[in-house]
Amino acid sequence: MLYDGKYMTDDEFLSNFRMDRECIQQLNKMVEDDEVFKQCWGARSKMPSMLHIMVFLKYLGSYGNDASLQKIGRAMGISKGSVNKCVMRAGSAILKLQKQAI
Repeated sequence: MLYDGKYMTDDEFLSNFRMDRECIQQLNKMVEDDEVFKQCWGARSKMPSMLHIMVFLKYLGSYGNDASLQKIGRAMGISKGSVNKCVMRAGSAILKLQKQAI
């Protein structure tokens, strides 16, 4: 499962998420308190913001058949519906940083 990035070398991590660990942690710190992650209902919906960010980056960095929600979900250990929710939530939170970051 890719979510637990501790078992990857730095090169493998970069290859999977297109960002190094430190950058992903900085991005997560910028969005982790966003309301979109607090409005999750149900026990399964309470996924950490870091998982949302990693799924979002995996989705953006994939193309062709590798970009399917089912394949990303299998790699990240979540359902394809959860992949869709992660992408939408993380994308929403990151877009709110547009004026601040650009």
